[in-house]
Amino acid sequence: MAELTNNESVKGFTHIYTATYEDLQSIGNGGQATIATIPAGGAVECVGVYESEAFAGTTSLVIDIGTTGGDPDEFIDALDVDAMTVPVFNTGDAFTGGQSQPVGAASADTSVLLEVTDAAIASATAGKIVVGLRIIELGQFA
Repeated sequence: MAELTNNESVKGFTHIYTATYEDLQSIGNGGQATIATIPAGGAVECVGVYESEAFAGTTSLVIDIGTTGGDPDEFIDALDVDAMTVPVFNTGDAFTGGQSQPVGAASADTSVLLEVTDAAIASATAGKIVVGLRIIELGQFA
């Protein structure tokens, strides 16, 4: 996870997480990894996923992104990465209609999780995703 500098964040995102097929193999089928933190007094405006390198060796890679440990799907829900042809934004349960308005408001620092679901993830030989998040931090002005 990388928090972007002021010069980079004018491009629309505050945090970027990049994962290769090897990173997803390390997370494992059914596993989760923290990719960002919503600070106390913050919320998420936008989450997007871009497949920057096509995955090979698997045809069932599904990811979820959210804050609930058992089922992190508030921001991106059941995204079939292998079927992506364009970037995908705000498909999670907390977003309705893909709108961009703050969701996931946090009263304390809250982990943003990426969950991998793919029984064949260990067989992947190529692939890379980029996850962009726009996190607002009103708490910084308190």
